[in-house]
Amino acid sequence: MNLLPYTIYFSFAGAVLSLVAGMRSAATARAVALLTTVACWGLTLYAACGFTPSSEMLTLVDVLWIPQLGIRYHLAADGISLTLVVLTGLAATAGVLFSWNIEERTGEFFAFYLALIGSVYGVFLSADAFLFFTFYEIAIVPKYFLIANWGSTSREYGAMKLALYSFAGSALVLAGLLWIYASGPAEGFGLGQLAQAAVTMGHREQLAIFALIFTGFAVLAGMFPFHTWAPTGHVAAPTGASMLLAGVVMKLGAYGCLRVAMPLIPAGLDFWQPVIAWLAVAGIIYAGLVALVQDNFKFVIGYSSVSHMGFVLLGLAAANPLAVAGAVLQMFSHGVIAGLLFAVVGRMVYERTHTRQLEVLRKMPLHRLMPFTAVVFVLAGLASMGMPGFSGFPAELTILIGTWQVSKVWALAAAVGVLIAAAFTLRVIQVSFFGQANSAALPSTPDHPLAPVTWPERTGAILLLAATLLIGLKPDLLHNWIGPSLQSPLMQAIWSGGAP
Repeated sequence: MNLLPYTIYFSFAGAVLSLVAGMRSAATARAVALLTTVACWGLTLYAACGFTPSSEMLTLVDVLWIPQLGIRYHLAADGISLTLVVLTGLAATAGVLFSWNIEERTGEFFAFYLALIGSVYGVFLSADAFLFFTFYEIAIVPKYFLIANWGSTSREYGAMKLALYSFAGSALVLAGLLWIYASGPAEGFGLGQLAQAAVTMGHREQLAIFALIFTGFAVLAGMFPFHTWAPTGHVAAPTGASMLLAGVVMKLGAYGCLRVAMPLIPAGLDFWQPVIAWLAVAGIIYAGLVALVQDNFKFVIGYSSVSHMGFVLLGLAAANPLAVAGAVLQMFSHGVIAGLLFAVVGRMVYERTHTRQLEVLRKMPLHRLMPFTAVVFVLAGLASMGMPGFSGFPAELTILIGTWQVSKVWALAAAVGVLIAAAFTLRVIQVSFFGQANSAALPSTPDHPLAPVTWPERTGAILLLAATLLIGLKPDLLHNWIGPSLQSPLMQAIWSGGAP
């Protein structure tokens, strides 16, 4: 576990090396990026192999950073953060493989890419709220440039919208944290210190501060009605960035809700719980219905991503150990499945057919032209629908059961979203891969077939499929990490509604 901080350092060092290597050759920049992400993922897996589940966070690094404010460079890990850093390593590695075709300013692309990855590791490992916020803010910058410089459809608009929403949410979070620090007896920004300070504040202040911090983080998690940046950003982003955006960046918001907002001010969670739950249900159903009528392949996956993140927020709103454990498992599951779906749509299909319009793809027998891609998408679609055997099934089932224990109405309403997900997933599989053949519409002929699937694409797809199958068949691999972490003093404050 003590090696986990090096995921941050290696990622930022890899960003610098990729930038320098790109000045010489694109191939060298790609190799540096792949070696960096594989090395970091290897460190997370090594840590996982030696991890002993516990209710306490294991301190990795703890040194004074800004003495005047009591801010510390404090990195720590438990089963929740370990689950998400393993996801980050997997998503980052797969994203590099699906970005192997980047030829324009390759070194710069991977420099921004790895800087984003380094900041994501930093968020998941931070135990000081100010340090958490610092890494969270750093992540916004490379996101913007990846989309604005290497994106496609309305990339400037998509990048700016994502940045504005992200900075607006961050401003709310910062306001809430400073309010606690300035008003209470906190001697620093440690999560425990802020929680102890918050409990001494007035009830109305606690409710207002919780609303600021939770909403600020929930914006990045795609909570309805602040979700509109997500489909736009997904569609505009290059494939690797789309995979990161859906796979890990949206998890930063959900993780902030769970790790910062909920344990710091549990009284606020108790008051706002019905509002959060109904907004989560609205996001599940609304985004699913929009996905059902979309004609742009990538927009379907974008709205699907918002709908599935609604289950994460619902699990957090239910605020019992079972539902929250399901929410963390859904973060992992959605990160893997959404990343794979965006890889298929953005790289394997669009780069070969040059269209994302379902009405055009309907006329192409892609299941014959691209059999490997068709199989991968069907399997990823089944996983997204929550079919048994894939990670989405235990994740969503755990959330629904946990939510049922709190409110049967919320659980039943969310279950409607499962049916909608099945409808839009089956529709897009049928239309995009098993439509009617029309030779006039084909982008190739038997003499000039579509470009074959490359080894990086096959490798990335197999890694992601293997992950969703492994957790689908053995969800206890993650549940055994997550469960004990939910019994920590800070998490216990959520279930008891009081101070840690």
